Amino acid sequence: MSTPPATTPATPETTEAPEFAAVREAALRAAAAAPGVRAAGGAAVDAALRTAADLLRERAADLLAANRRDVEAAERSGMAQGLLDRLRLGEERLADIAHQLEVLAATPEPPTEREVRTLPTGERVFERRVPVGVIGAVFEARPNVTVDVASQVLKARSATVLRTGAAALGSARALIELAIAPALRAHGIPEDAVQLVPLPGHAGADALVGLPDLVPLVVVRGSGEVTRRLSALGAAAGTRVLAHADGGGVLYLDASADPDTVTRLVHDSTDRLGVCNRLNLLLVDRPAHDRLWPVAERALRERGITPSLPPHTHRLGHEWALDSGAEAHVTVAQVDGAVDAATTASRETSGLAATVCATDEAAARAFIDAYTGTGVFWNATTRLLDGYKLLGLPETGINVDHTPGPRGPVTYPDLGLRQFVVLPPA
Repeated sequence: MSTPPATTPATPETTEAPEFAAVREAALRAAAAAPGVRAAGGAAVDAALRTAADLLRERAADLLAANRRDVEAAERSGMAQGLLDRLRLGEERLADIAHQLEVLAATPEPPTEREVRTLPTGERVFERRVPVGVIGAVFEARPNVTVDVASQVLKARSATVLRTGAAALGSARALIELAIAPALRAHGIPEDAVQLVPLPGHAGADALVGLPDLVPLVVVRGSGEVTRRLSALGAAAGTRVLAHADGGGVLYLDASADPDTVTRLVHDSTDRLGVCNRLNLLLVDRPAHDRLWPVAERALRERGITPSLPPHTHRLGHEWALDSGAEAHVTVAQVDGAVDAATTASRETSGLAATVCATDEAAARAFIDAYTGTGVFWNATTRLLDGYKLLGLPETGINVDHTPGPRGPVTYPDLGLRQFVVLPPA
């Protein structure tokens, strides 16, 4: 008598949301491609970045057409002008993206290994930088960030899963399909190394910070509220999150400030209103208020910006770049000298960046020493707080954490892990 075949117990249908399933699938593909990125080596990655730059130029018409469709849809939905500015590519911005890829490809890599010491017993201790494997990124509807993050992660020898704002999904897909993926294929690098979450919705972002075994590190950019929530979700799941939450540049006008420099800094700091490092909070030294404020006010009016004057109905650090329809504002307040200005800037804002406008070196140094944010400038605009402008490299974001680790503009050398190697005596 034959034994009946064993039966497989029925498994309940999964109830995982479509967004979670899509992110998990993308993460699995990226994880499978990550060893291929590491094995390809620096020469292949740099060649792929140069090819991607060429393809951005060759296929500009198709890429700009995809972006126009995104922009037109966003306009129909009532998107604010500041956010539309971030979404729109244009020929000049696309050319800048291609140029930055070439700059990144030409950037010599720092040594992956350095000797630390020799132990008393003769063994040699080395410190190495090794790839993370898969790095996730959640960012707002800014098509250029798709290329910035993908290129930085590839240069760091890892794969990536990207989740962008729904308004830029068509542009991001075109950039990957028409430039990044074919460039990777052409140089023997798995094209699955750059994954785009294909579905809109916040659930995709939630899923990406909840897969530490597949995506141990996630760079998060966006509004403060959303970014802080994703950081908390990531911490609970065991995912390391590099958060770019709140932004907003500060300009302090010291009593020693030169009026022409005041005008220049206000102008230079407000050339774009939808970016995080623009002028957001203007602080004026109280004894010089009546002399300097009319100069600053005139410069703001020339830019079409309305000052928000005391008494304020909002906190001093309110970030106007994220206030849809009210981006053309700057908060103004008086302070009592350089130290009070720096302390106010550190306390009331995210600590992204602050500028002191002064001819008195002692006042400038006092401000610099007292400010605790990621970037501090003397007679230079906070718009310089940017990876490409400061370091000559695109950035994945700006980390304003008050903890050890990568802080300020985060570029590819920051996207690695430290490993110790101990070798026998020489």
